[in-house]
Amino acid sequence: MKIVVFGSTGMIGSRIATELERRGHAVIAASRSTGTDVTDPASIATVASGADAVLSAVSARSGQYTLVDVARSLVDGVRRAGVRRLVIVGGAGSLEVSPGVRLVDTPEFHQEWKPEALDQVDALAVYRSVDDLDWTYVSPAALIRPGERTGRYRLDGDRLLTDEQGNSEISAEDYAIGIADLLEQGTHPRERITLAW
Repeated sequence: MKIVVFGSTGMIGSRIATELERRGHAVIAASRSTGTDVTDPASIATVASGADAVLSAVSARSGQYTLVDVARSLVDGVRRAGVRRLVIVGGAGSLEVSPGVRLVDTPEFHQEWKPEALDQVDALAVYRSVDDLDWTYVSPAALIRPGERTGRYRLDGDRLLTDEQGNSEISAEDYAIGIADLLEQGTHPRERITLAW
């Protein structure tokens, strides 16, 4: 497959790009440094033309745009390019820890992470309003960081996955495996899912 990856130089995006390349897929790295603007639908359409899928692993930590801006641009851009498959690296904050209670709303949630988590919540709402694309929003575990590539992960829907000790973790390498599997299998269109150990 030919897959356009936005955010391919970041901690998560680079591992996804590496995993996809390891499996023999053609990865097109898209960023401002390669002349592509993730907030410009025309720019997205140009780089995505002829692709089988587009993956976004961008963050809004730079403050130059919001994830809602990115969501709207990606949806418009992939439509213009005629690409149906869009996979988004999401956040864990909107996952439910109990019915109706999101992780971002718990007292333990780090205050410095809250603005980005709430931005992710709003971006997810944009994707959920789209019914003509096969988008999938993939939330990681509460803690994702570089680590071991074990090849194992669990998958669920809107709830935070935890282990027997109550921890919610996954390595960026295993998260990348889950993303690559998802792209290859074409599963979970128009859903938010989560990956964790």
